[in-house]
Amino acid sequence: MELICFKCQKANKIDAKVGYREECLHCKAYLHACKNCQFYDSKAYNECREPSADVVRDKEKFNFCDFFQPSGKGPAVDEKAKLKAAADALFKKS
Repeated sequence: MELICFKCQKANKIDAKVGYREECLHCKAYLHACKNCQFYDSKAYNECREPSADVVRDKEKFNFCDFFQPSGKGPAVDEKAKLKAAADALFKKS
């Protein structure tokens, strides 16, 4: 399976289970982190769609969550940041 790192957006080949302290081969970010989990959702309560999961403060650091499931894709595009970038480009002075 491939897991796209939330930080550098590069692919990492992983086994069925990601180790708690396993790191990205390219940027050394932790792979067993909320931002690489299929339950991560910045709009959900506690930024997690799994209601039984414990609260994790740092979503980029490794954690011991038993519900972790590799997402297999990069993070969702932040719509607010996307719109702001478009507005900045529109009103940018030459």
